[in-house]
Order: sequence, then C-alpha cells, then structure tokens
Amino acid sequence: MPLLKIARMGHPVLLRRCEPVPDPGAPGIRQLVANMIQTMEDAPGVGLAAPQVHVPLRLFVFRVPGERREKDPDDRPVGPTVLINPELELLSEERVVGWEGCLSIPGMRAGVPRAPRVRYRGMDCDGNVLEREATGFHARVVQHEYDHLDGILYTMRMTDFRLFGFNEELNRVAAAQAVAAEAQAAAAEPQSTIAEARL
Repeated sequence: MPLLKIARMGHPVLLRRCEPVPDPGAPGIRQLVANMIQTMEDAPGVGLAAPQVHVPLRLFVFRVPGERREKDPDDRPVGPTVLINPELELLSEERVVGWEGCLSIPGMRAGVPRAPRVRYRGMDCDGNVLEREATGFHARVVQHEYDHLDGILYTMRMTDFRLFGFNEELNRVAAAQAVAAEAQAAAAEPQSTIAEARL
C-alpha cells in the first residue's frame, strides 16, 4: 500500500469543511483508510484526517498508544481506528491545556485547550457503528482530528502563543528545567542528612 502525501499548513485543502462520505464501504474508501493508517503509522503519528492527504471527506483514523495515555484510569490504549462521518459531543465546559503536534505542521507543537471528556460516534468501512466516551489523550486526539474535518488547525484553538515552538527548542527547555529542578531538590536536602553522611 502506498504512503500518502501529507498536506502542510498553508494548503487550502486544510481550511475547507469536508463533505460526508456517501458510501463507507466503497472500495475506494476502504483503500483510502488502509493507506491512511499505514501513512499515520509510518509518520509516525497518532491521527490523520482525510483532508490531510488531500481528500476533503469526513473521515479520520487514529490510535492511542499505551505510552501516550494519561493518568486517567479510563484512558486505555486504542488500536488503529477509523471514524467515518463522525459526530462529536463535548461533555464538559472545562478546558484543559495539553501539548499537541500535527503531521501538517511538522516539527512544532503547542499547548492547546481541549475538553477533557467527549462522546463520539461514527462508522467503519463495514457499516458498524462505533460509539464511545473518551477522556485524556484519547479525547484530545479525537477532538484534534475532528477539527480537521471542519477546516480547523490546532493553531486556531490556541490561547497562549508562548506555548508554541519548535520541538527541538521545547525539548531543550524542558531538559534544562528538569536539571534545574533536580539541583534545587538536592540543595533543599536537610543539613542533618549531609552531616550524617560525613561521619
């Protein structure tokens, strides 16, 4: 199966509202879904919407790897999943800021506010209806991909542009902060412990 070319920010296909999929079981849709899953995994990414591969239809694929789950007990791993003609309901007025990247905005990430809990519904290529409630990273991925179907990129959801940058720089800052925190913790060690160590 061929890998698909991913549209990058600036391409007009990413800014348009997508059309419903008329026949989820059509051979062309099945092939598209298979190619999208392979492209997502190769990237590697955790989600890919049809407009990101230049197809303005309402479908996306996603996954939740075990290492990407948050500490919520309901946030379980999810294998490669397709949602065709999805519906999304936000189940909370609260918004939680979390880091997001996008295959259409390579090399960057930002803090984006999202609802911590959602309910979604969609179909697979066999006409089966998938309906779930999701929390944590799972909920964030679904919201991110659903936005693509309405021509919305994560940058349009941002509220604090100080939480936006290149991955290399953000990683460097995080590493420096971790070293500083370790040094501060070591300096705060009780003096009695240090004195005992010298005996």
